[in-house]
Amino acid sequence: MNESSPTPVPFFHPQALCESEHIGAGTRVWAFAHVLPGAKIGGDCNICDHVFIENDVVVGDRVTVKCGVQLWDGLRVGNDVFIGPNATFTNDRVPRSKQYPEAFHQTVVHDGASIGANATILPGVTIGPEAMVGAGAVVTRDVPARTTVVGNPARIIGYAAAGNILSGDAASITGRTLDSTPGASLKLDVRGCTVSRLPSFTDMRGKLLPLEKDRGLPFAPARIFSVYGVARDSVRGEHAHLACEQFLYVVSGSVSVVVDDGHRRAEVTLDHPTIGLHIPALIWGVQYKFSPGSVLMVAASLPYDAEDYVHDYERFLVLARGNSA
Repeated sequence: MNESSPTPVPFFHPQALCESEHIGAGTRVWAFAHVLPGAKIGGDCNICDHVFIENDVVVGDRVTVKCGVQLWDGLRVGNDVFIGPNATFTNDRVPRSKQYPEAFHQTVVHDGASIGANATILPGVTIGPEAMVGAGAVVTRDVPARTTVVGNPARIIGYAAAGNILSGDAASITGRTLDSTPGASLKLDVRGCTVSRLPSFTDMRGKLLPLEKDRGLPFAPARIFSVYGVARDSVRGEHAHLACEQFLYVVSGSVSVVVDDGHRRAEVTLDHPTIGLHIPALIWGVQYKFSPGSVLMVAASLPYDAEDYVHDYERFLVLARGNSA
């Protein structure tokens, strides 16, 4: 007869002070940690030495909180989060001694995110799923899902798990090279996304790059717009479209584009006018690492429609994965 294993009870070090009754199975609270009565902590967490947790704090399952961290009122921490030593959270934008706001700003750390040692998180910030906050970073605004941010103020330097990274005029992927022949193309691992070589003509007067449907453009555009004057630490996009397709290329400078189909992700550096990227509907797109003076051109298959945009990544995942089922 097989007997199920008993549910592990929480462990409290003799020098820990845990006043809360809402501590999940298997969670360990170590020496000199102090947990106030209203705090809620999930199962299998590791609360290390000298951690302080206030009343209005909710911590998910399998969370690691390293030494010297304080979790203040208004903080919501998802599952599988790592909080490094001496990371600092805040909950009041204009703190004054003995003056308290009616409600503290809510800061949210989503599932799978990691926060490096000595990072500072300002009030009301949301850190997206699986994001990575570098050691010592000062986070002043929301951190998108699966990004890596560093510095003061924190800026995006990369996206996690980009399966294919294409860069340069001779862009390459999985050992193949995008040659200079107009019409040459490479399919990404991300559903329906293709990098292609656009036609270009040169004479003594300069260069010309024409675009026509089926001769560079995969569809007849209903709208064309340009993105320019973007600071290098800024991020554009961060959405998907329900029905609209897009085609991206640069006429000046360089831009990195992340495409994500809900299962796989790739990053493409558009740094030459003859390299174009086709993004179908229901693909999450992000543009960042804009070089000084860069100009990104976007052709869209449909006119502007605010209802066609999906700005919430979790909603996108539901739609994208349902579409590919």
